[in-house]
Amino acid sequence: MTPNGPVDAPDVVDVVALGESMVTFLPTRPGRLADVPSFERGIGGAESNVACVLAATGHTARWVGRVGTDGFGDHLVEAIAAYGVDTSAVRRDPARPTGIYFRTAGDRASDAHEVAYYRAGSAASAMTKDNVDLDALRSGRVLHLSGITAALSEDCLGLMRELTAPRARRPLVSFDVNHRAGLWRDADGPRVLLDLARGADIVFVGDDEARAAWGLSGARAIREALPEPAVLVVKQGGDGATVFERAAAGRAPSEAGQDAPDTATFVRALRVDVIAAVGAGDAFAAGFLSATLRALPARERLRHGHLMAAAALTVHGDLAAPPSRDHADRLAALDDDAWETLRLGPGWTEAVTRAQEEVRTP
Repeated sequence: MTPNGPVDAPDVVDVVALGESMVTFLPTRPGRLADVPSFERGIGGAESNVACVLAATGHTARWVGRVGTDGFGDHLVEAIAAYGVDTSAVRRDPARPTGIYFRTAGDRASDAHEVAYYRAGSAASAMTKDNVDLDALRSGRVLHLSGITAALSEDCLGLMRELTAPRARRPLVSFDVNHRAGLWRDADGPRVLLDLARGADIVFVGDDEARAAWGLSGARAIREALPEPAVLVVKQGGDGATVFERAAAGRAPSEAGQDAPDTATFVRALRVDVIAAVGAGDAFAAGFLSATLRALPARERLRHGHLMAAAALTVHGDLAAPPSRDHADRLAALDDDAWETLRLGPGWTEAVTRAQEEVRTP
């Protein structure tokens, strides 16, 4: 209830994403942060990235988070809404700022890469189960979360535990491990992430982060350590990705018991002319979830993940224009030889759109 009466229940959407989004400052030229004279403003946040990509591909998506009552908060809400994402459940905090960060132009894998975060004490770090809209969070067919939120504060971790706890009629819970060692205040981060992953229905984890966090090597070893999720996606970098899934006939993945048969499907990654790796994991998750919502087979779900990741890999920022659904479906349907010889470079998603517009123009 509010002073003006009852609050209407939120509309049901395809995906709800919870997490911190920040204003990002991208350098206008390569070089050290100390030497770069100017930056271009963008937006970034693992969970809101997923919501933006899904909305851009035709799904209904809602982002839930907290930002400050500052200009950066205004920009984030407006920019995310411009992708078609519902931001009505975003809360504003008058006492805490919106997070921001700066980064160099180089790839994250380079020793020269620098990132400077200004997120300590941010509005998002103060999220709790009492100051976010739990009804809005549970109003999606899928609720997408990541381990980054759990690392922001004890209150955020409590919210994550609330959302991943078993409960009747909860949405399908998607969890991207997103291990960021520098965010955790103590050595418990890997254990906490493993516990949260065990409560989810769909889990995304990179084999590199599983090795760093849990000392696990290989997709099968990761599955053995994480038997609980009905769907486990292990991202194997440039090699590809493996999905393990367990679903009894006639039941949704979240309803299948751990004794149901487990199948493994591997799909090679695409050959991509990489501009920057930032945002590729989020785009992969969005592509996989999009195909999941459409009940596509395992191979096509992984291929849609790779295609969305390829769009992100070929731009400088966190977000890229994704391929249209028809375009992605055509590429996902290629035979194995055509898929493995396909090579994508900068502008590949816009090229088909321009060609289609030219055909339609009399």
